[in-house]
Amino acid sequence: MTRLFNDPDDFAADSAAGFVAASGRWVRAVTGGVVRSTRGAEPTVSVVIGGGSGHYPAFAGLVGPGLAHGAVMGNLFASPSAHQVHSVATAAHEGRGVLLSYGNYAGDVLHFTQAQERLRAAGVDCRTVTVTDDISSAPITEREKRRGIAGDLVVFKIAGAAAEEGQDLDGVERVAARANDRTRSLGVAFGGCTLPGADEPLFTVPEGRMAVGLGIHGEPGIDEVDIPTAAGLAELFVSSLLAEVPDDIDLANARVVPILNGLGSVKYEELYVVYATVDRLLTEAGITVISPEVGEFCTSFDMAGASLTLLWLDDELERLWLAACDTPAFRRGAVEGRVAVDAIEEVAEEIVVPPATEESRRAAALITDVFAAIADMLDAEAEELGRIDRIAGDGDHGIGMQRGSRAAATAAAEVLSRGAGARTVLHHAGDSWADIGGGTSGAIWGEMLVALGESFGDDAEVGAADVGAGVGRMKDAVMSFGKATVGDKTMIDAIVPFADALAERLAAGANLTEAWARASATASAAAQATASLTARLGRARAHGDKSLGTPDPGAVSFALITRTVLDILQKEN
Repeated sequence: MTRLFNDPDDFAADSAAGFVAASGRWVRAVTGGVVRSTRGAEPTVSVVIGGGSGHYPAFAGLVGPGLAHGAVMGNLFASPSAHQVHSVATAAHEGRGVLLSYGNYAGDVLHFTQAQERLRAAGVDCRTVTVTDDISSAPITEREKRRGIAGDLVVFKIAGAAAEEGQDLDGVERVAARANDRTRSLGVAFGGCTLPGADEPLFTVPEGRMAVGLGIHGEPGIDEVDIPTAAGLAELFVSSLLAEVPDDIDLANARVVPILNGLGSVKYEELYVVYATVDRLLTEAGITVISPEVGEFCTSFDMAGASLTLLWLDDELERLWLAACDTPAFRRGAVEGRVAVDAIEEVAEEIVVPPATEESRRAAALITDVFAAIADMLDAEAEELGRIDRIAGDGDHGIGMQRGSRAAATAAAEVLSRGAGARTVLHHAGDSWADIGGGTSGAIWGEMLVALGESFGDDAEVGAADVGAGVGRMKDAVMSFGKATVGDKTMIDAIVPFADALAERLAAGANLTEAWARASATASAAAQATASLTARLGRARAHGDKSLGTPDPGAVSFALITRTVLDILQKEN
């Protein structure tokens, strides 16, 4: 378990501060993460990586000459926000374009894509290569759905080396995609990790058993077997990965980089015992082993586990893999000709509160009370929402909703004190929820609240018809943004029936409180009904059957929020 912390809520920020203090040779802090503290003689394409905290040395430990130019640092096991990504990418940009690269997780995809759109709108050429190396997370026919685990290092290193030697953005993107296409990984775990302040691990494995195919956030494995010997584990790793050799590889003449990765509490000596057999099995298969790596490259706090990654080389990938780099956690050769970069003082974004009518400010005050009540409710429900999420996900839904709602409530109160109307309160609350909550839920709630605010405005009274139209906009926004549909076992399964029921009751002449009560009951029933569904999207997708009998946490939290809003409406009447 994680024993050393101050306030658990501040763990990621405290850790980042210590990392920057210890690593000034390589990095400097910017809003949202870190960027290089040095530059070469000529500008290069900028490689910006990132993800949730808790996986060191991924991601900040891989920033430096020859590797990444910047790393976005989300909260614990939560994707960084679009604001953080945009901030780090802007600070890292040297004028030749930006390549974003990160593990293929829904929340990361949503937030990084939003940031990419903002960068492009500002005239910055920005591309993306997601890492999809985990063979356990989707079949080979659906490789684009696979998640990224320790193969992150491969893609980041190849991209960084290509940038360092002066390739343009097309070239850097091409080699990063090729590295991803030629990288495969498989992970196992003997026990789950425990987040700071938590009373129990995100998941457990029975004594003497091993989970096969788990994710780095604590997502359950696809199988469970007796713990093998070190040689037995090596045989499982190698046989599984050799069953998925890329199509253009001639095994008899193949060259491969093996990366044996410890997930947090497996000791280096244990890893070396496993690697001895890995090396022998690869050699016996006629494969030439090039520059193997054994150590910690993508961890999961104190998870007891390991993964094996194979990078299948060609001449170009080998040159780039062996090229010099110098970062806090991964170094090779010597990188010359670096000069220190003077830190540019960041200017805080000014909060602009446009004028609002008295009617809109009254609505804004009620909305702010609603956010405070939602934050209190989610504080109380966070543990249960996390328990539900652990069944087939990574267990952080409750924590993320808790962080996001607190941030939204604080932002709403701040702009309300400056005379904000309903639209402005909702926009600032949505931006803060997305920024601090992180993850898929943070991105989606941010989009929904902004969409709701567009229906209200700052210049008029908010009536029942406006609420109905706004909820319809929320529904449309989340379906367009997250691409989920009814039946996928997501928040959509509660939002759609809620919005439809609200519109139906309002059209029939019910007042807002009566219509909301009916819609909230409908959402609660729909959320509970997701227990009979199999997950088809998100991190739970690979373990859909495990979620049978348990409702979707996003649908449950949405239903709870509608009930909290109803309580406020009933008090107002």
